[in-house]
Amino acid sequence: MIALDTNILARYLLNDSPAQADSAEKLLHGSEPCTAPITVFLELVWVLESCDCEPVEIVKSIRLLCGLENFRPQNLDVLAYALHWYEGGMDFGDALHLAMSAKENGFKTFDKAFLKKAKELGAYPIVTAP
Repeated sequence: MIALDTNILARYLLNDSPAQADSAEKLLHGSEPCTAPITVFLELVWVLESCDCEPVEIVKSIRLLCGLENFRPQNLDVLAYALHWYEGGMDFGDALHLAMSAKENGFKTFDKAFLKKAKELGAYPIVTAP
């Protein structure tokens, strides 16, 4: 299995460099299985947001990647929860932190927007202030 960096996935999705997009496509549709660490998705969301992509477009694009026959992201369960909460309006970084803490008894933060959004979405573990 080959692990891919953010720039490979970004070129594939954005097609903003034809030669690199072609190489990325060959990797993602090739014979050797591919994966990406969860941190690559954090960067990928930042890259796509910086290109003025809307969260709904970003979620759709990442789900497209995850549906490719040859691509299996690491920590798919974590990514699925993070995408769900991001789609609901949570910051993707916060959603990823929370999803990676799923087995914990709670999540503490001073971030009022995060607290409010997590409660609104019924996210788990329960997010509270210290």
